[in-house]
Amino acid sequence: MTDMFQSSQPIYSQLADRIKKQILRGELKPGDKLPSVREMGMQASVNPNTVQRTYRELEGMRIVETKRGQGTFVTENEESLLLMREKLKEEEISEFVRSMHELGYADAEIETGLQAYLNNSGEVGKE
Repeated sequence: MTDMFQSSQPIYSQLADRIKKQILRGELKPGDKLPSVREMGMQASVNPNTVQRTYRELEGMRIVETKRGQGTFVTENEESLLLMREKLKEEEISEFVRSMHELGYADAEIETGLQAYLNNSGEVGKE
């Protein structure tokens, strides 16, 4: 895990985002065990207390579950994972649209541009 953290956001939050994206990409599957707090701290080059806070945040979101004496695991609750997936999609779309509005694009221009991009990407993927 190459660990470059931005100073604009707390490290525990950035680490939580990375883990959520690993789950979305299927790198971490429901029921998979996460590295121990100490192990994750070494991998990410952060203090174990930061990892503990990350795991608590993810547990509060019902994305992971801690089993006493066994470790922390990706939840097997499909509904929680689906909610996380939808929430992340909405956040990414919101950020994209906000950025486009700041650049002066109208909703119709954004929609047309996005549709053209998706159509072109589909053709590239078929080659």
